[in-house]
Amino acid sequence: MPAENIKQKLVKGLIIAAPSSGSGKTVVTLGILAHLKAIGVRVASLKSGPDYIDPAFHAQATGRDCLNIDGWAMRSQTLTSAAVFAGKDTELVICEGVMGLFDGATLHEGSTADIAETSGWPIVLVVDSRAQGASAAALVKGFDTFRDNVRIAGVIFNRVGSERHQRVIREAMAEAAPHIPVLGMIPMEPGLELPSRHLGLIQAVEHPSLAGLMAHAGNVMGRYVDIPALRALARDWSVQGEMKPLPPLGQNIAVARDEAFAFAYPMVLQGWRNQGASISFFSPLDDQTPDADADAVYLPGGYPELHAYRLASADRFMQGLRDAAKRGAVVYGECGGYMVLGRGMQDADGTTHAMAGLLPLGTSFETRKLHLGYRRLVLIAETPLGRIHESCRGHEFHYATLTNEGPGEHLFEAKDADGGKIGRMGLAHKNVFGSFVHLIDREVKS
Repeated sequence: MPAENIKQKLVKGLIIAAPSSGSGKTVVTLGILAHLKAIGVRVASLKSGPDYIDPAFHAQATGRDCLNIDGWAMRSQTLTSAAVFAGKDTELVICEGVMGLFDGATLHEGSTADIAETSGWPIVLVVDSRAQGASAAALVKGFDTFRDNVRIAGVIFNRVGSERHQRVIREAMAEAAPHIPVLGMIPMEPGLELPSRHLGLIQAVEHPSLAGLMAHAGNVMGRYVDIPALRALARDWSVQGEMKPLPPLGQNIAVARDEAFAFAYPMVLQGWRNQGASISFFSPLDDQTPDADADAVYLPGGYPELHAYRLASADRFMQGLRDAAKRGAVVYGECGGYMVLGRGMQDADGTTHAMAGLLPLGTSFETRKLHLGYRRLVLIAETPLGRIHESCRGHEFHYATLTNEGPGEHLFEAKDADGGKIGRMGLAHKNVFGSFVHLIDREVKS
């Protein structure tokens, strides 16, 4: 790993958070990132929590990879290594929070507030001011005093209505929290909406006019947010750490990457590179095969259920996957990738599409059921991910149901973030294995 990534480094940053999901913090963050880049600031970003979609939008806004940062799922050296990576050759790092400021994996772990307390980075709160006037100031005051050592450094009021609405909020803030500067009042501008589907926002690569959206959001934030005052709030975080969250699957890892397989953490891929592995990419939707010299194949999650017919018809891809497994290459699938390793996938209309048939698994989207949450996982099968009894952490987020799983050797014994038993998950057969869980970091000391 390059020496500069393991030495102590000061990274200047701040956190954009909100009282709840749906407050508009993602669009506000994207607009601020786009505006800063447009005026020549070397800006990078981080995203708190287990999220694939927001970081892809961030990367479009900054031109740099956006890494996730997670107070529950990551060891301290993994968490700080993300800040080291983000801070390289940048003037400012902006971290977007997850859900509400104090919401995390458990009541006391994994929130954006934890990241703020660990880093010392100031919090800028984005408040949706629709349907409230002076109450918005009361909300800010409450968030500012809710927890010791966590303070609000500035506030941006989003979706503000009339001039009177603005005046009421400002006057209430002057009385309730005069020490917290109002950094912006953003009106209800058209054209800032991000379309969604069942796992969250439409992916950045699928957005029909992403460049226009970024430019518009940047212009809006430049007009209505005091960008110099916001930049002046940023503080230094002294960090170090090697980015090695998970052991590499092999020396030459072929990674599926397209609209069906987009949910791979940049940190995991970079961590494999840092441990000496080379990474190549291929597109199953374009009927491409893994590199012939790959000793490992990784199928990340994504939206294979939206492309089930096309994947089932990708004969070269499917045969290439089977050939890789036959020659002894490690083949690993997460969530959507795990489903593709199975025998069949039933789409929302009830049609079953043949998959790779490398694991005894069938899945369906005809009847959806939400599976969501952090997972603590103990390996019960020997794989390149670790030895039996070693543990790692990750998260699960999908609507697929199992029509059958097994018989066969399971991969993990799983618990939720509170320690509640979930049971055995995933399957392993020789050099092919996978589960519905997206892995984030190992627990063992390195």
